[in-house]
Amino acid sequence: MRTFRKVFLYLALGLTLVCLVGLGILAIANRNLPNQSQTVERLSADQKALLAETTHLRMMLGGEVWPGWDRITIPYIVYNEDYAFLVGYPDPPAGWVKVPQNERRGGEWEAVPNDTYQGQAYYRQPLPDPEVTPENFTVLVGDRWVATLFTREAAAVSFYTGFREELPAFVRPVFPYRLAWRYLGGESTAYISALAHESFHVYQGLAAPGRLEAAEQSMSLEAEYPWDDPELEAAWGTELDLLADAAQAESDEEAAELARQFLAQREQRRGMAGYTADWADFERQREWLEGLAKYAELVLGTTAADSADYAPLPEIFAETDFKSYDFRRRFYAQQLDEVRRMTGHEGETRFYYTGFAQGVLLDRLDPDWKSQAFQPGVWLEDLLRQAVQ
Repeated sequence: MRTFRKVFLYLALGLTLVCLVGLGILAIANRNLPNQSQTVERLSADQKALLAETTHLRMMLGGEVWPGWDRITIPYIVYNEDYAFLVGYPDPPAGWVKVPQNERRGGEWEAVPNDTYQGQAYYRQPLPDPEVTPENFTVLVGDRWVATLFTREAAAVSFYTGFREELPAFVRPVFPYRLAWRYLGGESTAYISALAHESFHVYQGLAAPGRLEAAEQSMSLEAEYPWDDPELEAAWGTELDLLADAAQAESDEEAAELARQFLAQREQRRGMAGYTADWADFERQREWLEGLAKYAELVLGTTAADSADYAPLPEIFAETDFKSYDFRRRFYAQQLDEVRRMTGHEGETRFYYTGFAQGVLLDRLDPDWKSQAFQPGVWLEDLLRQAVQ
């Protein structure tokens, strides 16, 4: 027993020492976390490669995800803490217009000196107010729809800063921020997926500008939506489980039956006391806008992973941490699992997932559903109801 106690003591001391060394390494590494983008006044090689690969991917495979998405030209605005950059738009008019508020923002675009994007001039303008950015969505520059997103480097800085502020003080020095950032979406394919998401909003703006405007205006209802009503949340839990089960069903017959149960549960929830027609409209609008964009970005990634013929651009390998799209298959499955966990989540993120899962179901039950999805007054749940009747 004495020998055993000695061995146990040595093991405990050794593990303690390893933990202390690990915490010390993390603390030193965290002291070097960036608080500002290193490349500020121009686009980095990494950012250019990510933009180019996103466009290449959409043009090669986007039509398989959504007919016509591959045939449009989509400029991008990406921005960091100090500058907004515009690519794919020669000689642009001044500023940008936030939609649907129709707010004109920004000033003149200037060609970035001594630099090009894919051999062509690209443009920038300073952002004097850090609160007035192109945001992450789509805007109008002149009469053209443009996808907008922060640069990957700026996104990382924002993550480090925001995450640090939310942690308890004693955890902040030793939390593995870089590992968390990579796990939560900091790697190349996740950023490409985010760019694709915003580019699908451009497609929505081009194909159905009135519907995009109405869906964005519906956000005025988010604050009054009954997120914290326990009875409604319990009903949502049943609804989300049925939707996830349907999307992951082994057979088409099982998927259709579970879809019917999902629709019945949704109708029952909306019939509960105090539930308003405006709230139902809010759900449908956000599922159409953000759910479809999430569907497009996730299916595009799995399409790339499954394609034997698709070849990513060489610069994505040379300039970034990109390896392949293989992980997007697993991420797609994880996102379907995440549908179940949306109960109790306050905010519109829930509708990203319910819209995405309904799109997955419709692919299975009605392959022609996309031909109707942008028609006025047609919602995803209507198409699903039609598919299972």
